Formats: sequence, C-alpha cells, structure tokens
Amino acid sequence: MTAEVAPLSGSRCQAPRCMSRAGRADAKAGSSSGAMARGSARRARVPGSGVPGSRVGGRGAQGPRLGPEARVPARAEYRLPGAHPRAPGAWLPSGARTRPARLAGVGVAGEGAESPGPTGSCLVPEAGPSSAVAPARGAGPPDARRPLPAAWQHPFLNVFRHFRVDEWKRSAKQGDVAVVTDKTLKGAVYRIRGSVSAANYIQLPKNSTQSLGLTGRYLYVLFRPLPNKHFVIHLDVSTEDNQVIRVSFSNLFKEFKSTATRLQFPFVLEARTPQRDLVGLVPHGARWTFLQLDLQDILLVYLNRRYGHLKSVRLCASLLVRNLYTSDLCFEPAISGAPWAKLPVTPMPREMAFPVPKGESWHDRYVHVRFPSDSLKVPSKPMEKSGSPPEAVLLGPGPHPLPCPVASSKPVRFSVSPVVQTPSPTASSQAPLAPRPFPEVSLSQERSEASNADGPRFHSLEPWARVKASDVHTAAAGTHVLTHESTEVPVAFEDAGSCKRFLPDPILRLKGVIGFGGHSTRQALWTPDGTAVVYPCHAVIVVLLVDTGEQRFFLGHTDKVSALALDGSGSLLASAQARTPSVIRLWDFQTGRCLCVFQSPVHVVCSLSFSDSGALLCGVGKDRHGRTMVVAWGTGQVGLGGEVVVLAKAHTDFDVQAFRVTFFDETRMASCGQGSVRLWRLRGRALRSCPVDLGEHHVLQFTDLAFKQARDGCPEPSAAMLFVCSRSGHILEIDCQCMVVRHARRLLPTQTLGGPHPQKQTFSTGPGIAISSLSLSPAMCAVGSADGYLRLWPLDFSSVLLEAEHEGPVSSVCVSPDGLRVLSATSSGHLGFLDTPSRVYHMLARSHTAPVLALATEQRRGQLATVSQDRTVRIWDLATLQQLYDFTSSEEAPCTVTFHPTRPIFFCGFSSGAVRSFSLEAAEVLVEHTCHQGAITGLTATPDGRLLFSSCSRGSLAQYNCADPQWHVLRVAADMVWPDAPASPSTLAVSRDGRLLAFVGPSRHTVTVMGSASLDELLRVDIGTLDLASGRLDSAMAVCFGPAALGHLLVSTSSNRVMVLDAASGRIIRELPGVHPEPCSSLMLSEDARFLLMAAGRAVKVWDYTTQANPGPQVYIGHSEPVQAVTFSPDQQQVLSAGDAIFLWDILATTESDQRFPGPSPACEAGLGTGQLEDAASRASELPRQQVPKPSQASPPRLGICARPPEGGDGTFTTSDEEGPCEESRDPEGSLLTEKEAGRAGDRAWAAAVGSWGLALSPCSPSQPCEQWRAGQGRWCRCRGLRAVGTSDTKNSGAPRTTCPASHKAFTPARASRGPHSAKGTSLPPASSEWLRLKAVVGYSGNGRANMVWRPDTGFFAYTCGRLVVVEDLHSGAQQHWPGHPAEISTLALSHSAQVLASASGRSSTTDHCQIRVWDVSGGLCQHLISHHSTTVLALAFSPDDRLLVTLGDHDGRTLALWGTATYDLVSSTRLPEPVHGVAFNPWDAGELACVGQGTVTFWLLQQRGADISLQVHREQVPETVGAGELTSLCYGAPPLLYCGTSSGQVCVWDTRAGRCFLSWEADDGGIGLLLCSSSRLVSGSSTGRLRLWAVGPVSELRCKGSGARSSSVFMERELVLDGAVVSASFDGSVDMGVVGTRAGTLWFISWAEGTSTRLISGHRSKVNEVVFGPGESHCATCGEDGSVRVWALASMELVIQFQVLNQSCLCLAWSPRCCGRPEQQRLAAGYGDGSLRIFSVSRTAMELKMHPHPVALTTVTFSTDGQTVLSGDKDGLVAVSHSRTGMTFRVLSDHQGAAISTICVTRKECEDLGVEGTDLWLAASGDQRVSVWASDWLRNRCELVDWLSFPMPATTETQGHLPPSLAAFCPWDGALLMYVGPGFNKEVIIYDLSQKQVVEKIPLPFFAMSLSLSPGTRLLALGFAECMLRLVDCATGTAQDFAGHNNAVHLCRFTPSARLLFTAACNEILVWEVSGR
Repeated sequence: MTAEVAPLSGSRCQAPRCMSRAGRADAKAGSSSGAMARGSARRARVPGSGVPGSRVGGRGAQGPRLGPEARVPARAEYRLPGAHPRAPGAWLPSGARTRPARLAGVGVAGEGAESPGPTGSCLVPEAGPSSAVAPARGAGPPDARRPLPAAWQHPFLNVFRHFRVDEWKRSAKQGDVAVVTDKTLKGAVYRIRGSVSAANYIQLPKNSTQSLGLTGRYLYVLFRPLPNKHFVIHLDVSTEDNQVIRVSFSNLFKEFKSTATRLQFPFVLEARTPQRDLVGLVPHGARWTFLQLDLQDILLVYLNRRYGHLKSVRLCASLLVRNLYTSDLCFEPAISGAPWAKLPVTPMPREMAFPVPKGESWHDRYVHVRFPSDSLKVPSKPMEKSGSPPEAVLLGPGPHPLPCPVASSKPVRFSVSPVVQTPSPTASSQAPLAPRPFPEVSLSQERSEASNADGPRFHSLEPWARVKASDVHTAAAGTHVLTHESTEVPVAFEDAGSCKRFLPDPILRLKGVIGFGGHSTRQALWTPDGTAVVYPCHAVIVVLLVDTGEQRFFLGHTDKVSALALDGSGSLLASAQARTPSVIRLWDFQTGRCLCVFQSPVHVVCSLSFSDSGALLCGVGKDRHGRTMVVAWGTGQVGLGGEVVVLAKAHTDFDVQAFRVTFFDETRMASCGQGSVRLWRLRGRALRSCPVDLGEHHVLQFTDLAFKQARDGCPEPSAAMLFVCSRSGHILEIDCQCMVVRHARRLLPTQTLGGPHPQKQTFSTGPGIAISSLSLSPAMCAVGSADGYLRLWPLDFSSVLLEAEHEGPVSSVCVSPDGLRVLSATSSGHLGFLDTPSRVYHMLARSHTAPVLALATEQRRGQLATVSQDRTVRIWDLATLQQLYDFTSSEEAPCTVTFHPTRPIFFCGFSSGAVRSFSLEAAEVLVEHTCHQGAITGLTATPDGRLLFSSCSRGSLAQYNCADPQWHVLRVAADMVWPDAPASPSTLAVSRDGRLLAFVGPSRHTVTVMGSASLDELLRVDIGTLDLASGRLDSAMAVCFGPAALGHLLVSTSSNRVMVLDAASGRIIRELPGVHPEPCSSLMLSEDARFLLMAAGRAVKVWDYTTQANPGPQVYIGHSEPVQAVTFSPDQQQVLSAGDAIFLWDILATTESDQRFPGPSPACEAGLGTGQLEDAASRASELPRQQVPKPSQASPPRLGICARPPEGGDGTFTTSDEEGPCEESRDPEGSLLTEKEAGRAGDRAWAAAVGSWGLALSPCSPSQPCEQWRAGQGRWCRCRGLRAVGTSDTKNSGAPRTTCPASHKAFTPARASRGPHSAKGTSLPPASSEWLRLKAVVGYSGNGRANMVWRPDTGFFAYTCGRLVVVEDLHSGAQQHWPGHPAEISTLALSHSAQVLASASGRSSTTDHCQIRVWDVSGGLCQHLISHHSTTVLALAFSPDDRLLVTLGDHDGRTLALWGTATYDLVSSTRLPEPVHGVAFNPWDAGELACVGQGTVTFWLLQQRGADISLQVHREQVPETVGAGELTSLCYGAPPLLYCGTSSGQVCVWDTRAGRCFLSWEADDGGIGLLLCSSSRLVSGSSTGRLRLWAVGPVSELRCKGSGARSSSVFMERELVLDGAVVSASFDGSVDMGVVGTRAGTLWFISWAEGTSTRLISGHRSKVNEVVFGPGESHCATCGEDGSVRVWALASMELVIQFQVLNQSCLCLAWSPRCCGRPEQQRLAAGYGDGSLRIFSVSRTAMELKMHPHPVALTTVTFSTDGQTVLSGDKDGLVAVSHSRTGMTFRVLSDHQGAAISTICVTRKECEDLGVEGTDLWLAASGDQRVSVWASDWLRNRCELVDWLSFPMPATTETQGHLPPSLAAFCPWDGALLMYVGPGFNKEVIIYDLSQKQVVEKIPLPFFAMSLSLSPGTRLLALGFAECMLRLVDCATGTAQDFAGHNNAVHLCRFTPSARLLFTAACNEILVWEVSGR
C-alpha cells in the first residue's frame, strides 16, 4: 500500500491574535492549579494580614476550584491566627477564662485542615453536669499544632451530656431523628432512620467550622443497628500535623479503602464464615454494640500519622444510639467484679455500662467491638490485598485476623476491623477473651520495612509524605538487596535479617531481556549520540546498543514503566511506573544509578518530557478523579545531591495525548489531544496555557506532536513550527508564534483500479490512514500509522521518500539525532530501526504481547521455546536473544511446551487437549494426538527421547513412544494427575536417568512416583499433613527431580514449604520452610545439585542446596507479574525466568570441576540406596506390577506410603495355639507379607492390618512365649506384644523417624544441643554447698503434649519447661523445680489420687531408651525411674484405681506398655500395627482402655489371672460418614460413650458396648487435638486455637437411635480463641474452669462461667537474645527472635510491658543507666535484624525514637555511662555511635570490619593511668578473635584507641556446628583487667591486664564458652556452654561448680547489678538462679 498527502482547503485559521477572549478565559482556568490556590490561601493566613473575625477558605472564598489533592480537606474552613480570643478545637464550659492566643511561633496549618492550636473561632457551650472547668487554652507553652491536655475530659467524657445534644444548639440533626425508649436498655435513646443515610443524621458540632477538640484516645459508641438497613458512622480526626482524616465505618462498604485523607472500613453484621461475603444488610436480632475505637492506633497503623484530637462526629441512618464517650482509659465492658489477681484492667464505669439481668452473661446480650483488634499477627490475605501495613503492632495475642472489621458476641480482639455476628441457632452464647493482663504497646514504623518476597512493593495505606524509600539495586548493579535510601516512597523490603547468605552474593546477574513494552509500546528513545535505544520492558528499562546488541538495565521499578524521558545531554533519564499513585525515578544515565525517587501528584503518568538542559521535567496524566493534570518539576539540583521540587501544576479539562517541552525555550511547551492543541508556558510558579484555534479541525483526535528543527542550529522562537498528527490521517503545521495553522495535510490510502496508476481519494470521499506517531529531523518527517507502515516524507510532504511495512500497527517512531536512522515500534511488540542510507530495516527486539506461561530449552542448538497467553509459540536463540520461529494459533491456546532431547522437534500442548509435534527444520506440524479431553497441563520427555508424557486438566496421563516417527500413544490412564493442577513446567517431572516419573495426583494431597516405562506405581507420598497455621491440609503444587546420584524428589506445597524426599522410599530428607508467602509454582535443581531455583511470586529465588543449615535465599526482582517458570540453561551457566517477559541471568559462581553431590544426612543411610532404586526401576516392565516393592528392613520415615489394599479379612484377630519365636509372617502362598497402606477405603479392621502390616508377636522378655495372630470371626483376641515384620527392633537407636501424617498430636522435641556431660567430669555440687539455687523458670514447652496438670481440689499445678517439671503455686507464684530428665519432657500424667506424677522425656544421646520418672507429689522426689520405649513417649495415663500406668510410644516406636504401680515393673508390652495418637482408660471400668489412630479405634480389655495380665483387643473402623482422616484424640463420657476427635475437625461418638459409631458432627475447621468430658459437657481444642464447650447431654439418648441419630441436639455453648493450637488442658469435674496450654507456649486460665481466658504463663516464642536490668533492679527486660521486647517485674517475674515489632527479630537490648536522668526517664535501646535501632520509654510505654545507623543486622548495643550516647555494632563489624535523644549517628568505627561485633562493654573509668583522656572506657570484641579497647569522651567527641588484642584460632574450632563467639568484659572488681573467652587452641578464660599490657592469668574450661557474665559484687564468673551446662567460677579461689537444667545451649547468662540473681537462657527458656551469700 502506498499513500499520498492531499492538501486541504480552508486550512488557514483566523487573523493571528496573541490570545482570543476564549483563550484568555481558558488560560485563566488552566492556571488555577492546586499549588496556586494553596499558595494564595497560605498568604491570606499570614498573622496580621486579615481582619479579626474574617476567614479565608471554603469554595467561595478560595476562588478557582482546587485540584483533587485539596478538595477533600476543603471541608474545614481556614482561619486567621489570632482571629478569636478563645482557642479552637475545644469546647469550653461557661465561666472558663481564656487568654488571647499568642501569635509568636504559630505554624501554618496544613492545607484544608483545621488548626487545633490557639487560632480561629469556636463555640463555648455551657458547662455540663459531668464536666469540670477546663483550664485556659493557650495558658501553657504555645503549641499551635496540638491541643493541650484537657483535665476536664478525664477519666471519661459523656459527649451527649456535655454538649447537650437534646437542645440541638451545639449539635445538628437532619431528617428522621427522634428520642425513643429502648426495652433492652430501659431508657431513652436516639433513633436515626431513613432510606438515605446521608440525609438522616446527628452531627457534632453543629457547624463544620467548629471542632469538638476531644483528646481522648478511645471513642466509645453505644449503638444498635436497625434490622435490614444500612448505617454509616463518620469521624473527622485531626492529626498532630493538622491534617483532617475522615474515618468511616459502614455496612455499605464492600471493602477497605484508604487515601491520604480518608479511611473506609466495612462493618460486617452477618454470622457467616470469613470465606463468604460478610458485607450486607443488618440481620434480624442485631444487638446493642459497644464499639471501642482506638483513634491513636487507627491513624498510626493505617496512615502512619499521630493522633491529635477528635474534630467532629456524624451518626447516619439507620441505627439507635445511646451515647458517645471519650477517654484515655481502655475499659472492659464485661467485667463482673471477679478478682483479677494478675489482670490490671479498668472496669466499665456505671454510667457507660449496659444493664445485665442477674444470672445472665454480658456477652449473651451485647456485642463488644474493639478496633483495631488486639492481634499480634499480620492481616490475612484479603487485608493484604487492600494494602495492610507490613509492620503494624496490634494489641494482645491472637490468631489470624478476619478480612474486614468484626464485632461479635464471641471474642473479637483478633479481628482487624469490626464484624457483628448474630447468635447461631446452635450456640446460645460466645465467650469473650480475657482482658489484657499487661499493656502491649502499639508501634508502627515510620518506614514500611516488612518482609515481602515479591520484592519491593508499594503500600497504599502508608502516607507518602512520611515514608522513606529504599532504592532498588539488583544484580545488574552489583547487588540485589534494597539498601540505598532516597526520597519519600514507601518500599517494603525482603526480610533477610536473620538469614545466612551464601557466596557469591549476588550469584545471578541479569544478562539479557526478551521483551518490549508492557504498559504501552509508545516509549522508545534514541540516546543523544544515536548509538543506543532506550525502551521499557515491563518493570525494567533496557538500553540496547544497536550495533553490538548488548543490553544494560535500569532496575528498581516494581510495576510496569508507563513513561520515559531523556534530557538533551543524555545524562538524566526519567521514568514513571504505571501503578497508582505513580512513582517517578530519576537516573544517572551514564552510571545507571538511581538519583532519586519521588511520588507524583498525578496518579497515572502517561507522558514525560525533559527540557534540553535537563533542569525541567514535565509530566502529564490523570489524577484520582480522572481529570488531566500537568506537573512541572525542577530537576536541576538532582545531579548535585539536591531534591526534585514541584514548580507548578495545573488541571485542564482538555484531553492530552502528547506533551513536549520545546528545545529552544525551557519555559514553553505544547500538548495535543482530542480536539485540542494547546501551547503552555511556565511563568513564575504557574503553568498557563492557551488553545490554538483549529477551525474546522477542532473535531480531530490528535495523537502526537513534534517541533521542527532548523538545519543551521536552533531557531528563534519566532520561527518555531509545530507538527501535529491525528487518527484521521491529518498532519497540521502550526506557527507557534502566531498560533495559526499554516498547512493542513492528510494521509490517504490509494486504490488501484485495473491499472498501475493510483487513484486519489478526496477529503470527503474516504477515511484517512490513522497516524499514531511522528518525529522530525531538519530534513524529513517520519510518520508511523495504523496500517503498519513507517513512511519518511520531506517537510513539504511532496512525496514518500521511504516506506517500511511492519507486522502490526506502528505505535511510535523516533528519528535519531543525526537523522540517519528511524526507530519504530509496533503494538505487536516489535522494535527496530530503518537505516536510511542503506535502506535496510534492522529488527532489534520482538516480544510476546501477553504473559509467558511456560518455557523449555534445547541443548544442541541452544534454543529456547516459549508459549504465551497471546496464543503464540516462539523459538528463540539463546545466544542472540533473537526470535527464530513464530507459531500462531487463532482457535486454541498453547499451554505447555518441551523439546525433543535429540531431534529438531518440539512438542506443544493446547487448551483443546491436543498434543502436537513441530519440526524446526520444516516449520510445520508433524503429528497430532487428541487423546486428552481437557487442556494440557504438563508435558515432558525422558532424557533419552524415547518416551513423552502429557497430562490434562481432567486428570488423565498419556504415554507416547517417541522412538516411532508417529510417536504412537502407548497408554492413557484416567484419574491419575490432580485434575485442577495449573499448567506448569513442574506439573510432570522425569528423573535425570529417565526411569522415574513423578506428578501431583490423584489428589492434591499426594505425589505419585511411577516407573516411566511401565507406568507401574512405585510410590505414593501423602503430603496432606495438617498445616497448623491455617488449619488445612497441605497440598502439593510442583515436583522436580534432583540428580540421579542423589535420588531426591523436591515437592513444593501450598503451605509455602519445599520438601526434599527420597524418591525411592518417600522419606523426608530435609525441608525448606517458609520459602515464600505464596506457593512456589515452578522449581528446578541444577545438575550439580548446588543451586535450587524457585519462582516466588514476582521474584526469582536461589537457594544454596548443598548447605544443610538452610541459609536464606538470594532474591532477584525485575518481573512486574508473577514468574510462571524458571529453569537452567542447557550448559548450566545461566538461569531463565519467564513471566511478563523472559529474563536471562548469568550465574556468577565459579565452576568447580570436582564438585560433588552433597552427601546424604545420617537419616538417609537407613533408606533405599542407589542400587535399590535402580533395581526397583529396572524391574518396571511394560506391564503394570501387581504388588508394590518391599520396603527396606529399616523402615524409613515417610509421609504415608500408599499401595493397593490386600484382599480378604473380616475385621478381627484371633490367637493361635502354636507358640515360639516368629521372625516373619507369610501368606498361604508363601510370599512375604509387605508393609502397605492402612486405613484405605477397602481395608477392613484387623484383617487389613494382618495383610498389610504382617503382624507378629514379640515377647515382653526372652523367657515369655510369642503368640501368632490369625484371622478370626469377630472375637476378642489375646495379645502380649505386636511388632511389624520387616522393621528393625525398637531398641535400635539408629532407626529413622516416621512422620505422622495429618496429626498435630505427635510430639516434636525442640532442637537440642548435646546433653550434659556429667560423665566427663561435670559433677553437680551437693545441695548444701551449691552457689546457685534455681529460683524461677520463665516459659512453657508448647511443643509438648498433655504436659500440664492441674487439680482444683488440691491446687496442685505443674507443667514442663524443657527438661524441668515446674510446680507452681497459683496464689503466691512460688515455684518448685524437679530436674533429672536428660531430654525435653514430652508429657505428664497425674494419678487420680493426686499423689503421684509421671513424666516422660525423649531419648538423649547418652541413653538408649526414653526415661519415665515417677514423682512423689508431696515431697517432690523421684521415686521410680523406668524405661522401655526407644522413641518418644507420646502419652501417659493412670487407671481409675491407680493400679496401672499405660505408656504410649510415638508413631516411630508404636509401643503400648502397661506398668504395675506397686513396683513399676513392666506388665505387658505391645507393638502396635500402626501409629496411635492417644490412649485413655475407661473411668468407669479399670479393665478397659482405648486408643485411636489412623481411621480406627482399638479397645483393650485387661484380664488378670494371678500375677499374669493379658490383653484382649478389638478394633473398629471409622465409618465412611465420618469422613477421611485420622483419629487424633479421645475421652470417655457417660457410660458407655467414647468421644473421638479427628484431624478433619469431626467429633464422633462411639458406643463401647456395641462397638459402633452412632453420631458425629463437625466441631472445628482444624484437627481436634484435645477432648475432655463431664457428664453433659464436652470441651474440644483444635489446631486452629479454638476452645469450644459443647452441650452433649442428649447424646446418651441418641445412642438408642443407632445410625438414625442426628447431631442437631448437640450445640455449642461457648467458644474461646487462643493464641495457638491447644496441646494440653485440665478442667474441674464440672468443666466450669480449667487451665489450657497452647503451642505458642502460653498457659491460659479458662472460666466458662464468666467467659474469659486469663494468661497465666507465657514466655518468648523463640530464642531469647538478651536480658538487661533496670537501674533500681526492680525490673528486667528481655528481647527475642519473635521481635518482642518484654519488661518483667523482677520480684515476681510477671510480665509488665511488651513492645512488639512484627517481621523483625530483636537481636540486642540495653537499659539506660541510672545517671542518665530520673527513674521515670528510663529507656530501652533495642537493635533489630534490619539494622534499625529503636528507643523505648519504659515509663510512657511508647517508642520514643527510631534510627537506622546500620545497613545490616545489629548484634550488640549499649549505652554510655551517662546514658546520652548509644553504641551499636553490626554483623559486618561496624560500630556506630549515636545520640540517644536525637538519633543522629556522629561516628562510625570500621576497625573490626569484616567480622561481626559480638560484644560491646562500657565502664566508667578515669583513663589517665592508661595514658589517654576520657570518661568512658569501652571495648568491642568481634568474631575474628580481636578485641579493641577505647577511651572516649563523647561530649567532647573524643575517642582514642587504648589497646588492640588479637587471639589466635586453630583452623577448626566449632561448637554444635557453629563457631563459638568471642566474648570480652571488663572485670568489675578490678578496672584494669578484662576477661576474654572465644575460639582458640585451648578452652580457657584469658585475663588481660590493660596496665601491664599482658595476659596475667588463664582459667581452663571443659568446653568452649557460649556466654559470659561477671558478678559485680563477688568475684564470680558465669559461663554457659553448648553442652547444656552452666559453670560458676570463683576467681578468688579458682574453684568451680557446674549446673544442669537447660535443654539447649546456654547462650546467655547475666548477673543482676546486685549480684543476687543470675539469669541464664537457652533458646526460649529463661532460668533465674539465686546466688548464695558469699
């Protein structure tokens, strides 16, 4: 197609005028930008410039309408300072004297926000009856930004009464507002109703010019919503910086919304599950609600602003309201006056209380909503989508919050916002949680720094003006970590504070990108020298050298780049990203460094333009109201370290499609758009514009513009010509000086009618060719059009010079600076340039136009294949990144692709179910198969190319023979693969040797491994373990094989884990937990097994696979959309990732020729070896195998190895008369019975167990005979012992563990260090001569099971903490400690007489069996020590008559043992056929007990004949109606009932007499781990943390109905939600009150009568990092890995204050010394893993200061002796010195750089005797065994090195796999001495004399020390060791004593300042020792 230009008639405009009347008016309107309006308003508010009493503001007073950024605050009126003698923002009672406001120091209020300081006018109400006289405002220190504290508002203020709402003088009502009498409250209330909420309301104050000025932190709203209606509550809250925020709550809102001036919270009033839509009309039965709003936390958490005061309230229809109250106190509405010994709560004042009839509960009648909630956990996923802040600390513990505001009759402190729930028909009431036992301080970061694995992410809830940003420097810039601070942009960081790194760092570097565009394809620029092209590829900016093809990148944007601009010199690049609100980055183009980041007032920037000098940047886009905005920024100072400033901004009602700054005058611009061409000018600080009179062309849609350039340099403005193009084909030439259209031309298509000569169309006879872009050089004009042509015209448009046809519409053209090349881009993703001298077109880049779904690599030719949502399959050359082939399908979409390993063929699966092979040589389809009915989800081939496998969305699996040219289908198996699996490269996986095939299926909870040749099922692994965090079963997402030599199978799961399994046995080898907040969809392991690659959201993660310690990954950003696939290049030297584009990364790790595969862990050795694996695969023939291969003799741990069920069996066992030893059990055919799946649908009781487990009897002793089981007919059977054939003996300590599937009942011991080495010289001193006595233990072992007992009749209360049994008096808090266990205690049991306590622990390294201790409760002495189990004891239980004790081994040991309590001899031992999770005696029959396991209940009858006790056993299968899952808990009810809980949340009831299950109901969403029952009440505790009370009285009657029983008679009475899975509980006989333990390490006191839960015992959830003490020694503080700082009362060890920071680890802590000020000024300095340092005020329970002195994690912190300076050290060896008041870091010492600082110790000492001056002497010790000693006087900024010590270290000195720390401290009894411990040639303490400069003494040690502390009072030295031992050394005599008691390495020990107490910590356990008088 060719084109011609037709001249148009009437192209000249009217006479040249400078500006017409219309133009002048439009320019005036255009100049009324928000900036100008605000500027004039500020000038009007200068003190003294106005008339007193007048005001400037409102829409009428402000002149032109403001922009959107000023419209919201315009509700508040502007006031003149000093305009009224009374203070605004506060209502004063009559008679209160006021003073004129002081004008000095009065600041200007924020725009549109009312200033609550002493300015403006206010109304003065009469004094209410409950209010005191207010002090005169302004009488104190002048503060124009915050109201002074008002004593008359304390302790609370009745708002309605104080402002006399009933008189309507100082309040307003609108619509249907009336006073009515409420029957529930028995009093008058206000009814507000009407169909339109905005027209029916009560408002306080009456006028918007006034302010309530209420400063109370809490606002209490007592209201009831009207049924089937909507309601709205509006609050105008003023911040400290005078910004008015509108906070609204309504059930009209569908979702949470946030802007800088508005917060909207949906208020839910529906009793539904959180998964359903909760927003809607008010249901019937809505109750009176006590709404408690924490205004301070709302602003702090959601907007990061500080609360000032409450300005106004508007209550809108439809609701009843009783009153409003404000207070600084947190009231508890439901407290009934019960003694709260440990809970300092504030009861509700009588005036605010709701009436509660006698005998009823408050929560049965009313609803309490506290918002924000008391949750310490981050919001759930629905809240994350609305931008919940990443670091928001809410008050109190709790589970995951609900997705929207929640108010409920049950406890709702854990919600994020209020939801009202109506009472369920099956639950009469919901119990509330207990009030907070201590103030947990709410914090919020000034900077969003939470972990976010998507890389940097902008959060809409953070205020832009107050949030600092971090620049993004990825691997291309030398590092992939976000560290560079710049301007004000909120960025969330990838949390790697606690992760170890592997080298090199970074290990990947971005080499190339395949892609172009993303947001649009109009952004492509030439560099000024014409050698390179700059263009965006989604979130990456690419600079491509056109001659060499090399790429470099600008990385940092987190969303697609929407606009680019380059200045005339090529030194400054500007880019904007598309996400709203838009962020603009300025880059140093030569170095690629980001100079600054700033937020644009334009929400979506569509165009950027630089002036030629780069001093001016203009941007155009839409604001949040959809209006076009033009902004001009000054960028001249950016390159010199300055900031970007807004010069002017303006709104226009005209469309702007293109905007350019002229090259000849930086103050002039031009724009074009729909029907508009405008000329702009920047004058002063205003942007003004005038239109060009277009005449008849005013209806055209203009698309682009360009200025004409003169051949002999830049012309004068008078000669400037502007060219504009349109979609109709018009090109207008405009004289900018005269503002007249000089020429109008049109591009028309040509038609050939039977001849060679084209026929022209006229202007009126046909459409023109749409022109999308044009560009000018001094000699020609380049035009890009929608017909796909690039045309070059002379400037007179006489004829076409050159023409180039493209494959799609041309979207952008750009002429190079030399005019010889023309760059063009198309909407189809092509980028190239036309070289005009040679007339050759060069393609630069091609790209997919939609996200890439899958990729595959080919080794021989170095090719890459990709499939995309744009329905294309493309083949690329990996070396050049150029496209080779393009296959397009218009009817069906390609889904997945793979190459043939040896031939030039690739296979592709389509959405229709077709699988096709394509020839790369002929570029055609070879073969097509349509054996699938659904879309293809997986496609893979064996490495030798013989077989191909495909799967589809309907679950079928197909096998093809690729050796045949037609690659025929060999097999098609239905229902094999998980049907809903997404299409992914990791859906199917073939092992590297081609023998195994793995996939997820047949369900999402299983992974199946088959022989690739025969499709014989070799292994099925059940991944469906219970995820305790979500309460759901885990599911597999992707699979991947490791190298064949390893035999590893990697599985990513929905719980964000990657499990490494043995591909032959299914045993778990290792696990990578928490790899990403979202499931990993694609993963790949390198061929040398060095690196694991994952697709993690929008990031790529690389793990060091060879490191067993699981160091943290390296995270690489750049993708703007989720990464769909990752893989290694064929040569393993590069990494490919695909999503929005295709990224090619270089692997920077050096190639090691001798790289070996990581050796298997010790747990691997018992599994199948490589030979067994090969043997198993070689036996896979073409026919399916009938039997699963036999497992190894040492049964490895696995997640559930599934096989086909055996045939036969009727559900019973019988005994055989023949006796004798039995080694193996064989079936009648003589084949060896193998271990198979138990509990499958077809299994039947004991017969299934016989067939699948091969059960045989094992004698209790060698002298006892062994009995053989045989199948029987429903009879009870006698047994003395069971063991599984083919398994090793339970006494074998090397037997691997089996993972218990889907049950949280299994005890998981904490990772303990080596046990006490008492046999190696560690002797414990006699009690009479001990220097230490254990006084208190802080903590509870939450990973135990049933490890707490409580008897309310005797008051006996005991629990476990590590290896100790702690007996505590609940009244006095005194503790007794019963030591002796060598390992962590797993469970406890108290006899029914409460005289004997049994405790069991795991097996230690020094013993072969687990230890069970029997204690005398009265004396606290261990009476018996017994052992039998070789694995952890899971449960203990005494018989009702206390004559027997039953012990149950875990799922590895599976041993049930009976002991006689007279002598505690073993009576009977039984090896169980399957894991059992619980055991219980029948309380009504001492001869019966039951145990539950995998889908079965086993009943045991005890028969005694003389001294011989035998067991009769019967097993019943769980009915199918109960559902799949395991039985995890049990308890007996009223005879003959047995209640059992399942892992799926069901409770089933059994008739023990009939042996059948007759009733079940769904009791919870998670697994039921605990059941307790009285006669008519049942308590259930689940893994979700829910504790529920059920009324089960009618169940006994339902037993007679048999299978016809219905669960409707069972209803829930109460519910409590605790802070973790319930693991232990003890209740009184009536189940009215009890104590419950959770996995979070908390013990709660439960009162069902009052509906409360009170925290009794709590400690840190993770490792304790530091203990410090207050100067008065009345309090101590601890910090931990959980991010909390806790302050304890030292006398009682009660928790007093808790400071919590989410997603960060608190690594170090210091308490300010006494001399720094008064006691009320005590402060804590805490260092965190992100390098931040926070200062907390203990007295005010608030964070005073946050600083960021370090770029990496802090390791130690301390105060100077005067408390004015903070010294901190980090893991890189830097020591920072900062002011504790200002936060300024004024000195950084890098002498230790390269090794982590382990200790900083400060002491006061006059240093003259050391030859230096200073008031402080301090030292720093680092991990490289170096200690530096310094003398400093920080007030004079002096710091001088005193001494430098270096200690040698051998090559290998490790403790527990880690290098022991280097610790040093000044000797408190001799200031010239310092003590040092650390790695060295000898295990010793080195004492060094600073005066003599030499070592004066060495104290030998048994081990390397992990911690060190010196007693200030006595010459005692405390040392902690990794061997769980504590040593106390008397330095005066040289004697030492050792102490045991910890369950882990003693990594911390600290003496109190008085030396009376010693604190030691091991992991999360804290032991407090009392030091004897010496």
